[in-house]
Amino acid sequence: MEIVYLIIAVIAIIILTTKLKIHAFLALFIISILYGIFAGMPYADIIMSINEGFGGTLGKIGLIIVLGVIIGAFLENTGGAIAIAEKVLKVIGSKRVPTAMGIIGYIVSIPVFADSGFMLLHPLNKSLSKRAKISIAGPAIALGLGLMASHTMVPPTPGPIAAAGILEADLGLVIAFGFPTSLIALAVGIIFAKKYASKTYIDPGVELTEDNTGESKDSPSAFKASIPILVPIVLIVLKSVLNPVKTGMDNAFIAMINFVGEPVISLLIGILLCLLLPKKINKEMLSSTGWVGKAIKDAASIILITGAGGIFGKILQNSGIAEILGQTLTDYNMGIFLPFVLAAAIKTAQGSSTVALVTTASIIMPMMGSLGFDSEIQKALVVIVIGAGSAVVSHANDSFFWVVTQMSGMNVNTGYRLFSLGSGLLGLTGAIAVFIFYTIFT
Repeated sequence: MEIVYLIIAVIAIIILTTKLKIHAFLALFIISILYGIFAGMPYADIIMSINEGFGGTLGKIGLIIVLGVIIGAFLENTGGAIAIAEKVLKVIGSKRVPTAMGIIGYIVSIPVFADSGFMLLHPLNKSLSKRAKISIAGPAIALGLGLMASHTMVPPTPGPIAAAGILEADLGLVIAFGFPTSLIALAVGIIFAKKYASKTYIDPGVELTEDNTGESKDSPSAFKASIPILVPIVLIVLKSVLNPVKTGMDNAFIAMINFVGEPVISLLIGILLCLLLPKKINKEMLSSTGWVGKAIKDAASIILITGAGGIFGKILQNSGIAEILGQTLTDYNMGIFLPFVLAAAIKTAQGSSTVALVTTASIIMPMMGSLGFDSEIQKALVVIVIGAGSAVVSHANDSFFWVVTQMSGMNVNTGYRLFSLGSGLLGLTGAIAVFIFYTIFT
C-alpha cells in the first residue's frame, strides 16, 4: 500500500500547488505528514523525520542557496553576468546556450555537488538566456541535466564511489565507462532541452538596464565578473583533489585547502570577491534594503520549499518504501536492467540519488554472482547502470528538483513536465548505453 500512497501523495502535491495555488512549502509539509500517518509510521518517527529532513537538507544546502543568491545579485546589479554572457555568446553563438550550459554543468558537477553547481551557474544561465532573447527553460533544464549526469554516473562524486566500494568494482573501470555513458545521456538531455523544454517560455527575469548591460561603462569586464564564480569552483575542486583520505597527505596547507574548499566557505569567498565588481562600493548595497537584503528575501521561499522537499524525502526513506521496492523487484531477473529498475524505483520513491545508489548497491551485492555479474567490467557497468537509475526521476521529494524549478521560475506542473521528464530520459539513455557496452564487452 505504501507505493499506492506515494502515487496519491505525488498527485496531491501537483493538484494543491497548480490547481489550488497553495504554496509548495505548505503542500509538501502537509502531504509528508499525511503520508507518514497513512503508511503506518509511529508518530515519533514522523516527528523525527520532519526534523531530520528539514534540518538535514538545509544543513547541507541552506547556506549554499543564500550565498549563491547573493553572488547572483551582485553579478546582475553590476552588469557582470551580462558581460560574461556577451563573451560566451561570441564564442558559442546565440543558438547554442542550452548546449553550453549542459556541458558547463557536466564539468562542474564532477567535483561540485549539483545543488552548489546550479547556484553558482544560475546567474550566468539567466544572463545568457536574456542576452540571447530565449526562454530560460531550455538552458535551465540543460544545466540541471548536465549537473545530474556527472553527479550520478562519474566518480569522484560520492554516490558512484560508494556504490563501487560496496560492489568491490574497479574505480578506474567505473570512470572509464562512466564518462562515455554519461556523455551519451547528456547529449540526449541537451537535445531534449533544446527541442522540447525551450518551447516553454519563461522570462529569464534580468532587466537589461543601463546599470547591468554589458555595454555600460561601469560594468566589470567578463574576466573580472567571472572571478566570483571561478574561484569557488577551483577551491572546491582543489578540496576534492587534495583530500587527505585520497592523497595520504596531511599538513597545514592541505587542511587550509580542505577548509576553504567547503562549498559554504568557498561561496563566502565568492561574495567577498563580488565586492570587486561595483565601480564604487556603498554600504547600501550590503544593507537589509539593498542588494544583499533583497537577495536574502528572494532566497527565503526557495529555502523553505527545498527544506519541505527534504521532509518529504526523509519521511519516505523512514517509511521503509525502499526495502519494499527492493524485495518486490529482486524477484524478477532482468539482467543488467534489474539494478537500473531497482535504483529508479528507489530514487523515485525517496528522492535522493545518493541514497538510491547506496541502497541499490547494498541490495544487489549479495546477488552479484547469481545474476552473473562476476568480471571486473561487469561490476563496473553495474555501478554505472545503478547511477543511471538514480537519476530517474527527480520530482517533489528531491531537493534538487526544487532548486532547479524555483530558481528558474517554474511551477510544479512545469517542473514535472520539463525536469522530471528530462531526468527520466537522461537515466534511461544511460541505461541503454550501459546495455550496449555490456553486450559488446562481456
